[in-house]
Order: sequence, then C-alpha cells, then structure tokens
Amino acid sequence: MTTNGYTIERLTSPVSDADIRALAELLVDAVSSGAAVSFLATLTTERAEQWWRGTVSNSDAIILVARDGTGIAGSVQLHRAWAPNQPHRADLVKLLVHRRCRRAGVGTGLMNAAEDAGRAAGLRMLTLDAKAGGDAERLYRRLGWTHVGTIPRYALDTDGRGMHGTVIFYKELA
Repeated sequence: MTTNGYTIERLTSPVSDADIRALAELLVDAVSSGAAVSFLATLTTERAEQWWRGTVSNSDAIILVARDGTGIAGSVQLHRAWAPNQPHRADLVKLLVHRRCRRAGVGTGLMNAAEDAGRAAGLRMLTLDAKAGGDAERLYRRLGWTHVGTIPRYALDTDGRGMHGTVIFYKELA
C-alpha cells in the first residue's frame, strides 16, 4: 500500500539486520521525543535492537512498517489476545512515527493499514491504550476509535520522574 509517498508493508521473517537497526533507531527517536511507548529516555539503540529482535520473533504479531526514501518512517503492531475466549481480538501497540515524518499522514496510514490487516486476519475487535492528552489520543479519536476511560497515573513519563494517565480505546472492525 502506498500513500502520501510512503509505502506500508508487513514485515515478514526473516527480518534483516538493517531493518532491525532502523526499527531500533525509530524506537529511540520516538522515546527521546517523549512518546509513551513503555520505555524511558535512557533507552539505547542496542537495547532497542534487542527488544525488536524479541518482538519480531513473536510469530503471532503483525508488524507493519512505513517506508520512505530515507528508510523506515514508522511502524505499528497487532498482537492477538492470548486468552482462548478472545480469538477475535488483538491489541494495537507501539504506533511509532519518526520525527522527520510527523504530521505527514504516516500515523493515519499505519492505523488504516493495521485495521485492514486485522480484518484480513479475521479479527473483529482491536484495543489500545495511549498517553492521556497526547498526539496519539487525538489521532485515535479522529480515526473513530471509541474511548472507554482514563486511568490516572498509569505510567512514568519518559524522563522517569513525572507520571501520566492512559486512555483506553477500542474499535470494532466491520
């Protein structure tokens, strides 16, 4: 799928070392710019590479990347629910867009592609959480996700000092 000069594709195994490195740099960029995606600002590229290697080895994950002329511009993942009574559901996690590409439609393109990939995989429900008041929350609301609630003081900010709430969303796939 190509949109706004970005190509969105599903990562398949084996993932190249160059892609692992680019994904690690994307994650470090996101965290260093304040994205609340489970890591603190002390995240190193080496640790991010380890994390990505573990993540891509999860055979149930659907990992999508957006590429531009410079390389990987963004990514998003779908992780199927582990519970036997939820085969229809997945968690959408780690929507990352490199700072060089923000506000250019990459996030929207990745979200639309994730929903399409979920439908193609037979999923009917996606859930996600995001930092309350952040750019991601505004994006999810704009894309028609249903806000369920807010949990205060849910996680540390990337600086490791402050705390922020998280908002919970879901979307039923037609």
